[in-house]
Amino acid sequence: MQTQTIRQRVQTHRERLRAAGLKPFQIWVPDPQAPGFAAECRRQSRIVLNDPHNLDDINAFAGIADWGEE
Repeated sequence: MQTQTIRQRVQTHRERLRAAGLKPFQIWVPDPQAPGFAAECRRQSRIVLNDPHNLDDINAFAGIADWGEE
């Protein structure tokens, strides 16, 4: 029995996913290790916290979100 290379295993896996009706999708997100990331998170959090209209949005989201056992 011949073993597959990593490339072949990945290709087989992707083919199964496509056959299941899925499509690959790439998304770029901010790097939490980047300089300034934490400061920017704090800045944006303060903006949300200090706007009373956002509190309504947050509460509405929390009401429909599935937080599980957290």
